[in-house]
Amino acid sequence: MEFCPTCGSMLGYEKPNVGHPSRLYCPTCPYVCNIESMVKIKRKQALVRKAIEPVISQDDMMNGPKTEVPCPRCGHDQATFTQVQIRSADEPATIFYLCLNDKCKHLWRED
Repeated sequence: MEFCPTCGSMLGYEKPNVGHPSRLYCPTCPYVCNIESMVKIKRKQALVRKAIEPVISQDDMMNGPKTEVPCPRCGHDQATFTQVQIRSADEPATIFYLCLNDKCKHLWRED
């Protein structure tokens, strides 16, 4: 993908015609760049997937405030919580809970 040095638009590719080599042209302004015969146009680019980093780690949740809310998985009556504004400002905040049962550690949310 190439961009016009004059106006910044994305350049289009024009196949070679009789007497004209292949070239890149700007659809907005009169910029044209002839392509030499030795240049190869590559269309594939390998994308590298980044590791997903959690916004709220379990260590952060364990150090958070505690409340008496029953866990939907194990029924334990204590959990830590944190509030995050996920949606727009006029919507209520989302509350994430983490069960304090050492065997469970279930994470759930309440919208």
